[in-house]
Amino acid sequence: MSFITYMNMPEKIDLPGLLTVRTVADADLLMEKVRTAAASVRDWMAGQTGDPLEILRRMKFEPVGFHPIRGHALNIVEQINQTWTYCVALAAARQLLLLHPDVEGFRLAPGAHACQALDIMSVAEGRVGAETFAAVTPRNNGKLDADLLKLSTRQEEHRYAFFMSPRYPGNKRLQAFEQHGVEVWSVHV
Repeated sequence: MSFITYMNMPEKIDLPGLLTVRTVADADLLMEKVRTAAASVRDWMAGQTGDPLEILRRMKFEPVGFHPIRGHALNIVEQINQTWTYCVALAAARQLLLLHPDVEGFRLAPGAHACQALDIMSVAEGRVGAETFAAVTPRNNGKLDADLLKLSTRQEEHRYAFFMSPRYPGNKRLQAFEQHGVEVWSVHV
């Protein structure tokens, strides 16, 4: 484990690409980092004047944003994508902590990380596994179907697909989407 400080908030982060969330307070602390990075970009945007296309060019191509957890420079488009990837994973971990308080917490590797098989896996091996994503609708690009298929081949005792979509507000189980013994939940931040 590496001990890092980001925006005056110390946090233990498993390397490479893993976060360990053992309590709801851990999830809340990480979500605060995401909010802090978002506030920094909001402040940068508020200070922009001049040609609107130049501003959009800078947002797309220049590293004027921040990684929502680790704090390194990103372009704003990538920050937006990473922000919602981490928000969903943290909201899902929070829900999973309530559902499974006996699995020693969760390791998160949201997004395109190859450091573990699923976006979320319980510290207690083989107990809980989950995939997470954010989209306008859960059927966008076949993402939910792909996650359900991936999870159908897994051996964890409890398997979940979590998503965030404006069409499904709130934290709730959506049994109409479930297949292969995989629970499907919407989450909200």
